[in-house]
Amino acid sequence: MSAHNRRGAEPPLDLSRWRILPNILIGLGGLLAIGGAIANPQQFGYSWLFAYMFFLSFSLGALFLVLMHHLFDASWSVPIRRLVEHMACLAAPTMAVLFLPIAVLAPKVYEWMHRLQTGEIDHSLHAKQPLFTIPMFYLVALFCFVVWYFWTNRLRYWSLKQDVAGSATGTTQPGLLQWLFGLNQEDPGLVECTQQMRKFAASGIFLFAITITLAAIMWMKALQHEWFSTMYGVWYFAASVWVALPTVYLIAVILKQQGPLREVVQEKQIYFIGSLMLAFTVFWAYISFSQYFIIWNANMPEETFWYVLREKGTWWDVSMIIIFCHFFLPFLMLLRIDWKLKLTVMVPLCFWAWLMHFFDISFNILPAGRPDGFSFQWLWLDLGCMAFIGGVLTKVFVRNLNAHPACPQKDPRLAEGLDIYVPAPPSGGAAPSHGGAE
Repeated sequence: MSAHNRRGAEPPLDLSRWRILPNILIGLGGLLAIGGAIANPQQFGYSWLFAYMFFLSFSLGALFLVLMHHLFDASWSVPIRRLVEHMACLAAPTMAVLFLPIAVLAPKVYEWMHRLQTGEIDHSLHAKQPLFTIPMFYLVALFCFVVWYFWTNRLRYWSLKQDVAGSATGTTQPGLLQWLFGLNQEDPGLVECTQQMRKFAASGIFLFAITITLAAIMWMKALQHEWFSTMYGVWYFAASVWVALPTVYLIAVILKQQGPLREVVQEKQIYFIGSLMLAFTVFWAYISFSQYFIIWNANMPEETFWYVLREKGTWWDVSMIIIFCHFFLPFLMLLRIDWKLKLTVMVPLCFWAWLMHFFDISFNILPAGRPDGFSFQWLWLDLGCMAFIGGVLTKVFVRNLNAHPACPQKDPRLAEGLDIYVPAPPSGGAAPSHGGAE
């Protein structure tokens, strides 16, 4: 095994050919966003909200994957856990800072705020108070960001502390197996880190469910406050995990080919991510169709108007794209077992997932401000906001990735995740001798 795969010796990710891309996205996207904010502040607000919720789903989906890793005590996902932790940590404080334009332009974007300011409170708005009040809007945002910041950073803190906790007699040897054989998995320091991460995951899963639901309701569903749907938070959760999985797939493949995860990311990890993509493709479709079917079958005007609006103009075409290209195409492609490991199939499919998520989020947000159909007139502004936010998040992610080891260094489940059998040490505690085994 080469030296760069020794514990704590991973080199920074070498993407020198692409390192200027985030700066280009930030510069060009920032210019377009500023131009849109000057030309039409309200349309800029819709575009920024659309781009914001698009990228927020990546980090929240990653947070769910981290929580599930600890709750189920998974071993296969240990090698990719660190990159998922970095994705989750984008939710705060980075996304909290990027929320500021929404906080400022909220009265221009959300009709219910305008109604409160003018005293035109209808029955739907009255029934949803005190949640739908201006102070509560900002308190909910503060609550969500505090929860996301604390739990994502605590999980990563104990993960990084695990890298330096305990002792391992094989850390100075050149091979991965020698290191694993020298690792005392019952070391109190390692046990404490593992237990702390499980405790934060156990409490975090409930707060995750509350905050992602509040975010979906207050920042997206509230664009048309008259609408009722008890499944909307679940839909955003399903969409978030669905788009996070192909992102993790791409990053894991890149890190494996670049070197930092060459020896720890195996076919098993890649295949299981692909399997989860299939599972959440079906789950997202189930939630989306169930919401539509229940609302349409009940035939209540205060619910059906939301879908009626989205059948007008080119929004109908977007809905057909979502049905056939968001669900049927990925579903049929992911059914094949061998294709989950075929990069010529999966890499384009991952980019396709981002495109379909683009249409899905636009279908949920933009009709509130552009009821006549998908607007190519403001597409430049949408893409500008997406470029800026995407560039910022990419720079932060790569910085964090280069600042820490690319994978957990002393996780007790690492050997199992790599399908390596490590015998228990002798009663004296000394590590068994394995010579030059790699």
